[in-house]
Amino acid sequence: MYKYLERNTRPLFVELFPFGGKLDKENRWIKMAELIPWQELERGFALRHAKGGRPSKDSRLIIGLQLLKHVTGLSDEEVVNSVRENPYQQAFCGFDQFVTEEVLDPSTMTKQRKRLGKAFFEELEKKTYQVLIDKKIIKCKGMYVDATVFPEHIKYPNDVGLLNDAREWLVKRVKEYGKKTGEKIRTYCRKAKKAFLEFSKKKVKTKKAIRKAQKQMLQYVRRNLEQVKELIERTEKKGEVIKEKVKQRLKVSEQIYEQQKTMYTEKVNRIKERIVSLVRPYVRPIVRGKNGKEVEFGSKGSCVHVDGFVFLDYLEHRAFAEEGLVKEHVEAYQERFGKLPPSFTADKKYGTRENRKYLEGLGIRQGFKMLGRKRRDDTKSSRWFKKKQRERNRIEGDFGNGKEHYGLDRVLYSIEDGSEMWVRLGLLAMNLKTAWRKMNIKPSVC
Repeated sequence: MYKYLERNTRPLFVELFPFGGKLDKENRWIKMAELIPWQELERGFALRHAKGGRPSKDSRLIIGLQLLKHVTGLSDEEVVNSVRENPYQQAFCGFDQFVTEEVLDPSTMTKQRKRLGKAFFEELEKKTYQVLIDKKIIKCKGMYVDATVFPEHIKYPNDVGLLNDAREWLVKRVKEYGKKTGEKIRTYCRKAKKAFLEFSKKKVKTKKAIRKAQKQMLQYVRRNLEQVKELIERTEKKGEVIKEKVKQRLKVSEQIYEQQKTMYTEKVNRIKERIVSLVRPYVRPIVRGKNGKEVEFGSKGSCVHVDGFVFLDYLEHRAFAEEGLVKEHVEAYQERFGKLPPSFTADKKYGTRENRKYLEGLGIRQGFKMLGRKRRDDTKSSRWFKKKQRERNRIEGDFGNGKEHYGLDRVLYSIEDGSEMWVRLGLLAMNLKTAWRKMNIKPSVC
């Protein structure tokens, strides 16, 4: 259940400042709070809660904590402690009195993320950007487009290690359900662990040693899979319910076993829809070919840079051809700003004949290198093209800034659609910081 709060204007922290003192209106948290449409978001927040039951926490507190987490780069536990110590952060979260005790249990943030879902954070993003556009903090300038990978928080995968992860999880399930059925089942877990450690400690791993370790792990996983399936059948016959999460993880373990068995028997290193993580089976290897990072494991996003702000237009957990999204980018820009962009700039991969024809038909100036031989009389257009290509480096800089300071180099959410929530909140936090800086720039006096 969600209970609406009375939000009439009241003085902040009366007990803290009894003699007329007040919070600094120019503080970054006070200024950023003015950019978020809290009351418009409250209705969408309330709709995602049941009509009956215990009242939920205030919407502004939950949304504020989620944003603070990404702006500050703190964990759930740390951001709750930070709010308890900082009156400006409490004002950002909607408190009108200084609070000294814990505002909520950190686990509530995870539960609220699951409850709200991806659609709510898209709504938060859209309505906040609309406020920035209405206040003319974001101006409708030309668009710069590029794609990047947002890596997931998983260890670097290898075949033997992945099989061992599946084996360890299966052994735990065998012991858990064995206790319920009153059976003691031999899993050979100590021998399997010893074999894996002997292999992993080798500095030089020859092909022969790798194949031997793969064969051993496949045998252990096959045995444990059969044991878990039998135990689950017996447990269900007794009337006990098996959690859906366990069934899903068991299915993933089977897929890992089948894929690794196929790769072992056929002596290949690649397979279609290859799983690289037991915990996050949706992650796929994405070959980027960059120096030091030839392969990345995460979601690939196609983003747009406009007037210093970065917007996510498309995200997928697999490699895709970004040049095929030019139409979607233009339509998203038109929906966001209410008009077509004056120019479209991207790297040479986007400059296909179809894309050039599409942009030309809309009257959008293209920041692509001209096809064919270089002309002698195109000095003006060549100068404009070089300027736009230099400016295109801004989106690369924003990607680096987001990954360095806003956690976009390591997605930590493992819930459903957690990757998109993490990326959208991270970009929104970065854009709010950019908006605050622009609000602080005072016009020069001649």
